[in-house]
Amino acid sequence: MNNIRYLPRLMVFAVVAKNGSFTQAAEELGITKSAVSQQVSLLENEMGARVLNRTTRGVSLTALGQKLLLRCQLLQDQVDLVFTDIVNAGVDPKGRFAVTFPHALESSVVLPAIEQLCIEYTGLEPELIVSDSAMDLVANNLDIAIHAGELPDSSYRALPVGTMTELFCATPLYLNRVSTPKTPESLCEHRWIATNWQHRSMSILHRDNNEKSIINLNRFARVNTLPSALEMALRHMGIVLLPDVIARPLFKTGELIHIVDSITGPHWPVYTLHAYQSEKPVHVTRFHQLVSRFFSGL
Repeated sequence: MNNIRYLPRLMVFAVVAKNGSFTQAAEELGITKSAVSQQVSLLENEMGARVLNRTTRGVSLTALGQKLLLRCQLLQDQVDLVFTDIVNAGVDPKGRFAVTFPHALESSVVLPAIEQLCIEYTGLEPELIVSDSAMDLVANNLDIAIHAGELPDSSYRALPVGTMTELFCATPLYLNRVSTPKTPESLCEHRWIATNWQHRSMSILHRDNNEKSIINLNRFARVNTLPSALEMALRHMGIVLLPDVIARPLFKTGELIHIVDSITGPHWPVYTLHAYQSEKPVHVTRFHQLVSRFFSGL
């Protein structure tokens, strides 16, 4: 099957999805609105499915459209890299590529990004250090650190990736054994499994009014890694506060239940840090692109 003809239609669709408007997409692409609409319609006809919901207020993505958009963004990255490679003709990164990152981003973000990076740059030799503690780039001879939280005061360059939000959760069996907390105050009656960066006096955010308050949790256990906290929770030993990138897939499978969903725990901005003061190597730029794409697709 010849799929080449889909490429321009996919790119047009991605611009429409990004702008939420056929008119704005036409302006960005420098073509007419009718030409944009025609390309998207041809794409939908050939796929036999809708990718956009059209209303008088604009457009929104269907479930298929959401999946397709992530693929189109990766495709756009590849197009951009073609021109980057032309500029950097002869550059072929080889050797050790050392990255540190927290456990929360290991399976769903970093490993898929590393897999794709090694397909594109076959000479790279990744060295991955998974740690929930911050590691200094220079002191540990690292190329990249994926950092969650407020940035330390340093000369390193920080590229934003997104934000993680901590959510309260527990297993159905644990909640059946005791009770399901309904209010922030009732969380304090439960055994809480804490990581070493979480404290009994916890700042929470109320979703309905965006106001913050403090609750004092009943710490039952303390661990130094996120996988340990998760494993204890899955063994029905108490409630736990997990980053949404870890928790939401477990909500879908039913292994964990989101409790007191009117509040959240801390919000953690995520960055890729590097120490390059001038032009970054092409594989560092690409790695940040991939991390951002996979993170946004969660």
